[in-house]
Amino acid sequence: MPSGAFHERSSPLRSRDTAFASLRGQYGLVKKRYSMYRLSISTNLKGPSVKHSSALPLARTTLRTLITLNWLFGAGILLLLIATFVAEQWTFTALGLPPSSQIRATMMGLRAIAVLGLVAIPLNDAVLRRLVAITETVRRGDPFVASNAYRLQAIAWVLLALQLLSLVIGGIGKAISTPAYPLHLDAGFSPSGWLAVILTLVLARVFAEGTLMREDLQGTV
Repeated sequence: MPSGAFHERSSPLRSRDTAFASLRGQYGLVKKRYSMYRLSISTNLKGPSVKHSSALPLARTTLRTLITLNWLFGAGILLLLIATFVAEQWTFTALGLPPSSQIRATMMGLRAIAVLGLVAIPLNDAVLRRLVAITETVRRGDPFVASNAYRLQAIAWVLLALQLLSLVIGGIGKAISTPAYPLHLDAGFSPSGWLAVILTLVLARVFAEGTLMREDLQGTV
């Protein structure tokens, strides 16, 4: 075979090998950069810089204070409810209500509102304690965990239950309110309350996706 023909046939082979080598090199470079990029995302998800945030100790202290105040408020409601049975006449006088058949109907409504208020106390406690747990994970620099997604989802459902309780309390308040003895309660339909339910559900989904992303990154980097 003439040497010229051999060179003509081997030249495309060399060009192809050179192209493949160049592609392998570029692929390795891209893979290395991609791995570094994913590693940087994984590090940012952990967020070690938030460990030293001054807002976290304040938030934790505020939440624990609210937990205590919530139960103290519940104890006050319980004492008032007991007083309506043990010392009914005294309760009428303390509330400035003269005893009458109409006022007794009002008192029954107030008792029902007090009972619903007691139901709300453990619901409030469930929300506050889950928020405390979430702040602890943020303090450790590890907020994107599955448990936080579950906590946020539970908070959303508790907030929904509280909104439903508020609607019932508002309805009872309107039913027992009279022109002679008007009753004004901060209860009923609250657009901001229902918006909080929706936003918390969305946030729970965001945390769930963040957790899956982090697990994927840890598995590939």
